[in-house]
Amino acid sequence: MSELRNPQVSICIPAYNNADYIVETLDTVMNQTYDNIELVVVDDGSKDDTWNVINKYKEDYEAKNPDSTKSIHPYKNEKNLGMAGNWNRALELCQGEYLKLICADDLMDAALTEREVKILEEHPEVVCVSSDTQFIDLYGNKKGQYKRYRKSGVVDGREAVRSCVFTRDKLGAPVANLFRRSVYEEVGGFDPGFIYIIDYDFYMRVYCAGSVYIIHEPLNFFRLRNDSNTGQVLGGDKGAIYIGEHRRLITKVSKVLGLKSWQIELSVMIRRLLSFAGNIYLKLTVPKEA
Repeated sequence: MSELRNPQVSICIPAYNNADYIVETLDTVMNQTYDNIELVVVDDGSKDDTWNVINKYKEDYEAKNPDSTKSIHPYKNEKNLGMAGNWNRALELCQGEYLKLICADDLMDAALTEREVKILEEHPEVVCVSSDTQFIDLYGNKKGQYKRYRKSGVVDGREAVRSCVFTRDKLGAPVANLFRRSVYEEVGGFDPGFIYIIDYDFYMRVYCAGSVYIIHEPLNFFRLRNDSNTGQVLGGDKGAIYIGEHRRLITKVSKVLGLKSWQIELSVMIRRLLSFAGNIYLKLTVPKEA
């Protein structure tokens, strides 16, 4: 990476009732080895102590690090915007050249941002960098890994998306991806028409916009929780809604990928099977919250 370039990275955390976990997530951003980071945190009208925790963290961080080149910008929505609305507001508030959204209980390897920026600086054709994910439980215990597209390095984004159609979502979770502001402005934000797969839809559009870079190392950490969107879909009673959303998503992307109707049906069938398997996995690996 050129010594003359130190582009700003915006990492945004949309938060809602995350008081129990958000300090660890704030730490994972502010402890990144890359120094030009703005942290945007948007509380969507939490009913717990999330807002106070965020502001106390900002106050303490600035007192202990008066010369830090990193900054923290908390915002609170006047009314609850819901998941898609809050995620979009978080991105809209970002000022950086490179953007990442992470959920308020997820974590990153300390060197992840530095490595992602280096790749985007060295590969102007790449619109997004993705790394493998380490699953963790409520207590930080490792619970398996989730790999991105099978190839490493620079990959055609549409090739990776087409593979996902007939296997599984290899694009998310949000914490796994750093993308250019320019591609976000091109493809738009999160679609409020989706509830459970808004990230899958968004990153499909990002990937289809150009080349992506795959790092096959578990450099981000996704917390498995029964009360999360993932938990509700795999372990709860939202499976039918999820499958319906998947059908709409694949129908939508079929125009870009040139999919036929039988391929859409095949994708839906595969998704049902994977959802069933995911339900079993979640029950075996994630304890019920007390």
